[in-house]
Amino acid sequence: MKILVIPKLNGAFQVEQLLPHAKAEIEGVWELYVQGVVREIYGRADQPRSAVLMVESESVEAAKVALSALPLVRMGALDLEMIPLGPFTNLARLFEAGEQ
Repeated sequence: MKILVIPKLNGAFQVEQLLPHAKAEIEGVWELYVQGVVREIYGRADQPRSAVLMVESESVEAAKVALSALPLVRMGALDLEMIPLGPFTNLARLFEAGEQ
């Protein structure tokens, strides 16, 4: 299952507090990439220093467990919005409309 992960800064933390942990966080993401959990990483054009992840996992729960190893998640600085993705099947409607 593909899961879009949108990390959000917990309001109790300031970005400056997290900078000393940035290297460990990046190393943690790299380790998940090597394991095949994190498949893609994108920087957010609207939020400098922010990223979104495309994760491959058997379930949202399994993805939560894997991502809980990241230092900023472990310390509660990041909340993770997880959006499970599946095939977009509504395109079939275009073909059905043409056949009628």
